[in-house]
Amino acid sequence: MAERQFIVVVYDISNDKRRTKLHNVLLDFGAPVQYSVFECLLAEKDLARMKQAVRKVIRPRVDQVRFYYLCAECVGKTEVTSGADVLRGDTKTTVV
Repeated sequence: MAERQFIVVVYDISNDKRRTKLHNVLLDFGAPVQYSVFECLLAEKDLARMKQAVRKVIRPRVDQVRFYYLCAECVGKTEVTSGADVLRGDTKTTVV
C-alpha cells in the first residue's frame, strides 16, 4: 500500500459559488473539520488529483488555498476536543 500524507487544507474564498464548489470537491479527498478547513490523508496520486481539482475551481488572483503537510510526529501530537477525528475514524468528546 502506498504511503499516505496527512494534509490540512485551508481556504479563503469570498465568492459563495466557488467556495461551495471547492467544499464539494474537497469532500472527495478529506473531511471538513472546521469552516473552510479540511483534513486529508492522501496517497501521492490522490494528492495530485486533489490539487488539480482545486486549480479548476479557484481563481488564483482572488482566492487563497493553503496546503499544510504534517509529519508523522506532528500528527501524533494532534489533539481533538470534539468532532470527527480523521486519523482514527471516530468522534471525540473529551475536552482538553
